[in-house]
Amino acid sequence: MNATSTPNPPATPAKAPIFERPADTCRRTGLGLSTLYAHIDRGIWPEPVRLSRRFVVFPKDEVDAVLNARIAGKTDAEIRVLVAEIMTARKSRI
Repeated sequence: MNATSTPNPPATPAKAPIFERPADTCRRTGLGLSTLYAHIDRGIWPEPVRLSRRFVVFPKDEVDAVLNARIAGKTDAEIRVLVAEIMTARKSRI
């Protein structure tokens, strides 16, 4: 490196995801747990992340994306596309 070049900045660490339990998601959305799981079955809500055999969570950014789509007036068909994109993107989040 010569005197006029600048060093490369350090790599930015990946942001750790923030998770919320299903009960917290229900409180935020006003949905009941059975309704939340019905939305998952219909493809209009992302599936939870299983952290252990009996412990599931939802990534907060995914919940926010679906809620923002609802606020924007998106249809179920549009949200189904969004959820499919979220689930595809989740696979590459390492």
